[in-house]
Amino acid sequence: MEIIVLITVLIATVVGSISGIGGGVIIKPVMDAICSMSSAQISFMSGTTVLAMTFASLIRSRDEIKKIDRRGVMLAIGAAVGGLAGKQLFDIIREAASSGTMVSLVQNIFMVLLTGAVFVYTLKKENIRKMEIRNQVLAFIAGSVLGIFSSFLGIGGGPINLMILSFFFSMDTKTAAFNSLLAIFFSQSLSFISTSITGIPDISWTLMVLMMIFGVVGATIGRTLSKKMDNQAVDKLFMVLLVFITGLSFYNCITFGLDLV
Repeated sequence: MEIIVLITVLIATVVGSISGIGGGVIIKPVMDAICSMSSAQISFMSGTTVLAMTFASLIRSRDEIKKIDRRGVMLAIGAAVGGLAGKQLFDIIREAASSGTMVSLVQNIFMVLLTGAVFVYTLKKENIRKMEIRNQVLAFIAGSVLGIFSSFLGIGGGPINLMILSFFFSMDTKTAAFNSLLAIFFSQSLSFISTSITGIPDISWTLMVLMMIFGVVGATIGRTLSKKMDNQAVDKLFMVLLVFITGLSFYNCITFGLDLV
């Protein structure tokens, strides 16, 4: 099973990096489908893998940090707060639920709704009138929402972040991608710290470290391949992956739902 997980991480991060969708949003639902681990274990391992990939990406993009404006700073601070809130939300639902299966079901329901929304938005975005929020308080709130999703779902954010930053802030793809990286980094960092304090799930640390390494390697390979592909091919891959993730998450909803019956 560990080999399958590592292959999944590698493939997810390669195609996720090529398409711009991110690896975490693929890793989490796939692990839900194939692993017998608990929701806490999968969320922690997926989230930590995303954190490692994001950190590596920020190091490569460190020159962009100088260009970040106050709105970006508030987004990042909001994401940090949201990361803590998302972790608390996860713990509340886990403690209130009769089993970890309920938590996994809730996570996958959110995945279906959010990735489905991104799919529709992507299809219609040329005809959608975008907003251009400049207010820093609203930027903080948006960052908090991104942080909650990132931490609670253990997916990073990927296409969900890009949709929100594009629609509400009229950010171009490059600016949205960098601000998304910052939001993911701060939300997952605070979530990781919170989990470390309250108690890390019983996991295989060897597998965890290997997932982080495979994630960074896969993302690096994906970025190299992306430069050799035209925009049309990348856009098609993006849409195919959205359909795959939405479909897999819906399958997980049915599976977890039946387990609760």
